[in-house]
Amino acid sequence: MKKMILIVLCSLFSISAFAVGATSNVEANKKLVRDFYEMAFNQHKPTEAAKKYIGSKYIQHNPYVPNGAEAFYSYFEKHFKENPKSHVEIKRVMGDGDLVALHLLSKQNDTDRGRAIVDIFRVENGKIVEHWDVIQDVPEKTANGNTMF
Repeated sequence: MKKMILIVLCSLFSISAFAVGATSNVEANKKLVRDFYEMAFNQHKPTEAAKKYIGSKYIQHNPYVPNGAEAFYSYFEKHFKENPKSHVEIKRVMGDGDLVALHLLSKQNDTDRGRAIVDIFRVENGKIVEHWDVIQDVPEKTANGNTMF
């Protein structure tokens, strides 16, 4: 009987430790993606951010940007030269396992209404390895009176 209780307690401890580890991993992934985004898009350092946070493989699902870290930072280095006041406000950060989603307000300058963006990243071994996004212009008025944020 004591052996059975010990086995049950060990099993519960293992499950609990796994759940705590999974939660901390999700939190670490969320921090990694937030830090990447701040460096790349608000500090306008896409090359430095890519070299620090993007893995050796980087699968891109945005139809306008090729695969790979170099394609990412080449695209955005040019973008920031053309839009030096561009900035992003991170509204929400959500994590689920190896996926992290950011809900963002992105503006090219202070007069831009902006775009509502959801960026989804897949993290593997502490590096960003895959990206999807959904982008929508922020309208002047909405049919329901609600904001996009």
